[in-house]
Amino acid sequence: MADSIVQVVGVDKVIKKQKLVENINLRIERGSIVGLCGGNGAGKSTVLRMIAGIMQPTAGEITVNKHQWKKDRKQFSQQIGYMPDDFQFTPGLTAAEALSFWAALRKVPESRVDEVLEIVGLEDKRGNQVHTFSKGMRQRVLFAQAMLGKPPLLIMDEPTNGLDPYWMNEFVRLLQMIRSEGHTVLFSTHQLEIAEEVADYVVFLNSGRNYGEGTVEHFRQQYGAYPLHAAFQQSLGITSVAGESK
Repeated sequence: MADSIVQVVGVDKVIKKQKLVENINLRIERGSIVGLCGGNGAGKSTVLRMIAGIMQPTAGEITVNKHQWKKDRKQFSQQIGYMPDDFQFTPGLTAAEALSFWAALRKVPESRVDEVLEIVGLEDKRGNQVHTFSKGMRQRVLFAQAMLGKPPLLIMDEPTNGLDPYWMNEFVRLLQMIRSEGHTVLFSTHQLEIAEEVADYVVFLNSGRNYGEGTVEHFRQQYGAYPLHAAFQQSLGITSVAGESK
């Protein structure tokens, strides 16, 4: 059996008596790319935040690289690089200054800042203020900060939002590079064509529940559907997907 880096067992999340996530079970193999797919209100962000340790489950258990948040928060957090779907940068802060701040928090050498800026194609914008950047450029800064500490697990919430076609392709290339270096990637998306292209394993979420999981080839065989969004629609028993967002 392949080595797993993430194990999610019987996880629920309830806020103000509303069940956002129900009985999620997930096992992620080390060195894989996993796409969490679904439309608006599917529960993707909630699941990612719980795995990242930002939000705690109401019930169930989450283990990352053999660490549990309740038992060892520091070791748990060191396993993860987290990219949120959006972030309000402090006005006046440059890309290099923002990344230097995060690097200091994580005790990462300053030289790593220039490395990740180059990886995401922003080395020539290092002195520019982030609040002036486009949505896609801000996404690339957030991608860079998640990679700062070379974490075993990279968690990314809707990372392709705002990216132009060139950087959409670069995103796929970067994830493949990260995987080739032995890291694991878990990302959410409503753009199923991206998951189809890059993910080793796909999980369909809807209304906080798991409606199916497997490889892209598994879904093609099960539903005879191509592309992946057709299999998603069939798994839910619908002909179209409403609310194509997180």
